[in-house]
Parts: sequence; C-alpha cells; structure tokens
Amino acid sequence: MNISTIIAIIVAVVILGGAVALVVVGMRFSQQGQQDEFDPVMSRLAEATQRGETVSLEEAELQQPFMERVVIPVIKKMGDISTRFTPQRLLQETTLKLELAGNPGRIDASTFLATRFVGAGLFGGLLLVVSIFSDNNWSVGRIFLTVIIFTALGFFFPQLWLQSKINSRQNEVRKAMPDALDLLTICVEAGLGFDAAMSKVSEKWENELSIMFGRAIREVQLGKPQRESLRDMADRIGLPELTSFVAAVIQSQILGVSLAKVLRIQSDQMRMKRRQFAEELAHKAPVKMIIPMALLTFPSIMIILMAPAGFQIAGAFGPLLGN
Repeated sequence: MNISTIIAIIVAVVILGGAVALVVVGMRFSQQGQQDEFDPVMSRLAEATQRGETVSLEEAELQQPFMERVVIPVIKKMGDISTRFTPQRLLQETTLKLELAGNPGRIDASTFLATRFVGAGLFGGLLLVVSIFSDNNWSVGRIFLTVIIFTALGFFFPQLWLQSKINSRQNEVRKAMPDALDLLTICVEAGLGFDAAMSKVSEKWENELSIMFGRAIREVQLGKPQRESLRDMADRIGLPELTSFVAAVIQSQILGVSLAKVLRIQSDQMRMKRRQFAEELAHKAPVKMIIPMALLTFPSIMIILMAPAGFQIAGAFGPLLGN
C-alpha cells in the first residue's frame, strides 16, 4: 500500500466521520431537547451552583461536547448566511416539515438547509478524494459521474431523514390515539373536564401524543383559547385522524353535544382506521417482497436445484464434445 492510498484512506475517514456527525447530531439534540428546554450552558452552570461549586461561564461552556461547542455553531452560522439567498417559500415549507417532525435537534429552517449543502460537500468530497488517490486510474468522466451522484445523495439525505422522522412520528401518534381516546372517555365520564382529562393522558404515557397533549394544556394555561390550541396541535402533527378528532371535539363544544359520547365514537373510529392501516401495510408487503425475492432468493434456489443437474449433463456430454 503506497503513501497516496494511505492519505486517501485517512482523508476519507475524516470526511465520513463528519457526515456521520451530521447525522447523529440531530438525534442527540432531539433527546436533549426533550429533557431540557433551556440553554445547555446555563443548565450546567445552574447544576454546578446547586452543588456549591464555583464555575465560570467559560468553564461551563468548555465542558460541553465538541458537537455542541463547535459543529452546531458553525452549521448555524452557515444557515444564517444561506438565509439571504434562500426563497421565503422554501424556508416556510422547511419550517413546516421540521414542525411536523417534532423539530429534531431544535434547529431552524436555515440551519437545516445548510446541513444539506454540508452533506453534499462531504459525500462529494469523499468520493472525489477516493477516486483521485485510487490505484484504479479512473477516467475523468467516471470520476465526474461518481462525484455528481454522491453529491446529490448527500444533498437529499437530510431531506429523506426528515421525511422518515415525520412518518415515524405520525405512525406513533396513529397507534396511540385509540388507547388515549379510551382514557379520555373514561376521565370525562368520571366527571373531569376535557383539559383535566388531557392532562391525565399526558401524565399516563410518554409518547408523541402525550407530549402534544401536554403542550396544548400548557398553552391553554398561558391564556391561549382552547380551540386554537387544539387546532395548532393538529397542525403540528399533520395527521388526518387527529385533525378529524379535534374538529369533532370543537363541534361538540359548539353544539352542546355530550363530549363523552363523541369521544367514544371517535375512539371506535380511530381503532377501525388503525386496523385498516395495518391491513393496508399487510397487503403491500407481498409487493415489496418481490424485488428481494427476485434478486436474492430465486437465483440462490435455482443454483441449488440446477447445479447438480448441470454437473451431470456436463459429465455425460463432456466426452462427446471432446472436453
């Protein structure tokens, strides 16, 4: 292994590490965002003060991980610069998608768009370095095509990751809704108000739906009208089942219909829709299995079944053919 190959491997590892860092940073900040809603530096400083330790603001900031101290500020700075050249409509659409995904990483739209360009540069730079320092002597056209493909892959990878977070969040809410509505119905029939029933649901479970219920209750406590809080909760998830549930609750309050009866009907409908969604996924499974079966399973079976016959045919006709 010559020196150029070693350098290429080192540079590739560094670039790939940066790409992996961009992927995991959102997950880390998402987990921290659910545990701590305040500034992490001030949170560490407050913890040290409670323990009786004398820690300056600079020392508390240096105790942060490298991701929070260096990588995230650089990406946010790039996002602020890219905002000047980004259409306002694209920023609004990205903000909406981040809200539907639960705002992973607590980043804004400009920072997320900056990560797309960073990912494109990392993926494209990785393949460019590997192709230049490789011993295979790739042609210029092959290098150009490979770099373009992986640059596009790095550019669209954050968008695919965000869409997967949206789908995962909506599926979690869809699965939890029937049980949550059953508990709401029981609480309302026991004499609790709708706000108190939602608080019980938020205290009972730890999932996306309970978090949204708790946020809606906090907004109501801060003075926001209940109807607006419920509509905003449905908009933040973007699930048709939750939107219809909120519309039914608001309509029952306007018309004076029994809320417990409405909740029980909604619970039965949500359970039926969840069953229909599961059946739909089950019907899609055979179609999705065709490609791996055609590419992996069937060729292996054909080799296992036809190889002995092929050897026998070759042994029988080999002398006749002069082999």
